[in-house]
Amino acid sequence: MLDSSSGARSSFGMTYRITQNARKTSVKVAANKGRLVASSRTLAHNALTAVHIVHCHAFSYIQPREPMKKDTLLTHVGRNPAQSHGTVNTPVFRTSTVVFPDLESYESRDPDDFKSMRYGIHGTPTTFAFEEAVARMEGGHQAVALPSGLAAITAALSAFVKMGDHLLMTDSAYAPTRIFCEKQLRKMGVEVEYYDPLIGAGIAKLIRPNTRAVFCEAPGSLTFEMQDIPAIAAAAHGHGIPVLADTTWGTPYFFRSFERGIDVSIHAATKYIVGHSDVLMGVIVTNEQYWLPVRHAVAEYGFCVSPDDCYLALRGFRTIGVRMKQQMANALTVARWLAARPEIQRVLYPALESDPGHAIWKRDFDGAASLFGVVLRPADRARVAAFVNALKLFGIGSSWGGYESLVTAPHPEKIRTATTWNPGGPLIRLHIGLEDPADLIADLEQALARLG
Repeated sequence: MLDSSSGARSSFGMTYRITQNARKTSVKVAANKGRLVASSRTLAHNALTAVHIVHCHAFSYIQPREPMKKDTLLTHVGRNPAQSHGTVNTPVFRTSTVVFPDLESYESRDPDDFKSMRYGIHGTPTTFAFEEAVARMEGGHQAVALPSGLAAITAALSAFVKMGDHLLMTDSAYAPTRIFCEKQLRKMGVEVEYYDPLIGAGIAKLIRPNTRAVFCEAPGSLTFEMQDIPAIAAAAHGHGIPVLADTTWGTPYFFRSFERGIDVSIHAATKYIVGHSDVLMGVIVTNEQYWLPVRHAVAEYGFCVSPDDCYLALRGFRTIGVRMKQQMANALTVARWLAARPEIQRVLYPALESDPGHAIWKRDFDGAASLFGVVLRPADRARVAAFVNALKLFGIGSSWGGYESLVTAPHPEKIRTATTWNPGGPLIRLHIGLEDPADLIADLEQALARLG
């Protein structure tokens, strides 16, 4: 019998026990180009031999040859058919308990190794496959999946701030991020200071001796200011301060966070990564320096996700390229049509040449999400409601990033403190899905007639 103490470990880190129902044999276990090979000189013709995985130190995945275009990388990362009986996709591994071959290996578990099968809360090979794919696509060191985008934000922030610390938070932040800062971080004794999202390198003037992190969101998910993240990061790093950012809009496909100076990238994977409006999930991707502080914070809060959800998330992620390119094209068509309408004061979309943040977007991003804002000409609430309610192809609901079009009528002016939001008319936020843009335009046109 071979176990971990006898060195029966493949090159991709899995320990095996070989048993035979007839008699003990001399068995060699080796890893040959990612394939498990078992051989025996005395194996009986009718003997039934079982290869049993007793401890998975790490589930490795195909390491594609570099350099590689991102669509090819997206197709191949986070899977290894040789380790899953030839299946193209990493299967769903469900477990709570992981058993070990002996007490010594159980007691020698590495508390800093979060890519091992130690206990279900830390993930299974399904989890690791999804995390690997996201991290590789974005250019980060490692990723960890969480049960929601907000969980990812709260865990990431909690890894850096404690009582007496100072946090710089963009005034354009996602509203639940702000609520966490006000209701939880302040209660913990953290001083939260909101800053103008357009501050750029000027953020250096706000940094104090007790500043522990700078939080960005580019663009803001309601008002779409495009932050100059490289300038902010240069100022923060000059003081040894990490930069955290909600990069849900840019996605790992259109925004290479770590090349722009971000240290901890946070995604609501619920949106474009999953892409089908059927899974709630968050993801944190970090550089090597901040991986363990963030990953330990996630573990200490007890956050975990189901392998079933990770399987769905990875399946959705495989098609993020084709979905986002199509949705961006649809969004540009609709946004340009709206910008020419007399009922519209302006369109808030960094991908439009007329947008104030267009130059930064063009410099830093490879593409644009299909979420943007529309400022109407002055209209009372009743007429705005009549317009929204008249839409037939746009669902009225929270979230975005799925295949379907959505609409809301937010009020960011109610939560701003460092800056004033007064665009001169009601704000409508549109998410453009995969419908034909001609149909969406026709729907918007008939609804705009309700504005009077």
